[in-house]
Amino acid sequence: MAENIISLQGVTKEFETRHGRVVALKDINLDIKPGDAYGIIGLSGAGKSTLVRTINLLEHPTEGKVMFDGNLLTGLSGRELNLHRRKISMIFQQFNLLMQRDAIGNICFPLEIAGVPKSEARAKAEELLKVVDLEDRAHSYPSQLSGGQKQRVAIARALASDPDVILCDEATSALDPKTTRSILKLLKKINEERGITLVVITHEMDVIRQICTKVAVIENGEIVERGDVGEVFARPKSKAAKKLFFPDGRNRETTVGRTSTRNRVRLVFDESNAYKPIISNMITELGAPVNFFYADLDVLGNRQKGQMVICLSEDKAMAEKQKEYLRRERVEVTELTDDIDEFIQEEG
Repeated sequence: MAENIISLQGVTKEFETRHGRVVALKDINLDIKPGDAYGIIGLSGAGKSTLVRTINLLEHPTEGKVMFDGNLLTGLSGRELNLHRRKISMIFQQFNLLMQRDAIGNICFPLEIAGVPKSEARAKAEELLKVVDLEDRAHSYPSQLSGGQKQRVAIARALASDPDVILCDEATSALDPKTTRSILKLLKKINEERGITLVVITHEMDVIRQICTKVAVIENGEIVERGDVGEVFARPKSKAAKKLFFPDGRNRETTVGRTSTRNRVRLVFDESNAYKPIISNMITELGAPVNFFYADLDVLGNRQKGQMVICLSEDKAMAEKQKEYLRRERVEVTELTDDIDEFIQEEG
């Protein structure tokens, strides 16, 4: 297997509309390694769905190259391209099941197209129903299944071709939070136990936190930031990433009195210190209070990360002592600029 299972090189995608030419993707360069759980996140209209559809060439790029497992896909004939596509499965927000087929029939469908004997296809489908915990719903039709059950059938169908990659295009957006967690847990198990590369397209930060190890942030058709999820969480650099990692509409902010916005800092705690009373110990030791603006505890994959926004002492020397104390305790400290404060106000 190649070093990168997926590689996009200088990919640009343009569409002709009645209002003129639209650039959906601009000079995308992206490498995804075998076994990655790679998230691509962006707001509506950012270009993320177009991006994922270029990976299996459901959308052909206007410019650039698409590589899969070391093979150049752009320029292949239909038959050759279809052979490679069998190793790239896809699951969708709306499940895309065949309504006239029961669960086992839906899972058998791609195997039948590939010419697998009927008895062999059925045996494999029964095995995959066990993988997705739906063996008791083998003969249920999509109209008889809940949203989560439909997505489990879709996942089993995606596994039927023994793919190297599963593309997940907003796969949990139509599901309630509890069902979303169960589907993400299943996908994570598939990634870890079967070594199947996941590419997760989403606009939801919680999805990235729960399942992905790496993330790329897309905005206006361009990748504006990428890296390990924990690293981007701790030190977001782009405006888009800062918006995603700061308050996102939930009421998670606590403000104490009317206080200056000077000396406002963002703190990031890892699992080694997230539960320690670091702030209260600092106040006791240094004898200077702080004001709290925001606090949250998240789980990124299997790791816990906490973040907090506080206002340090207005005395410059004391504020420096507070920052030194926090860094000694292995807390990431980032000074917030006025524009980050604006992000918080816009998103909170």
